[in-house]
Amino acid sequence: MEKDDSFRASIGDIYAGFAGQEAYPTVEEKAANLLYFVVKNHSFLDGNKRIAAALFLYFLDCNRILFDEAGRKRLADEVLVAVTIMIAESRPDEKDAMVRLVMHFLCGA
Repeated sequence: MEKDDSFRASIGDIYAGFAGQEAYPTVEEKAANLLYFVVKNHSFLDGNKRIAAALFLYFLDCNRILFDEAGRKRLADEVLVAVTIMIAESRPDEKDAMVRLVMHFLCGA
């Protein structure tokens, strides 16, 4: 059950931009920020981390990047669990580091 409109804001934020430039131009950046925003915004009465992780996987799958060229998940389930908990425990000033960590697992960069 949603607490407020912050879930919609989390979705909208990944598509935000200014002067014709997207804030998060790649699908991977959108996915990493979506995971971060849904975890940190606490939009639901319960299950925020589970919902964020499931939505993250769904977003990757819808954009056909859940699996690598060899057919393996880009993020192993235990890695996603650990990263999701790290995001939940992180301070707001660590947002960029958390997003970079997710990007590392998605892109290897």
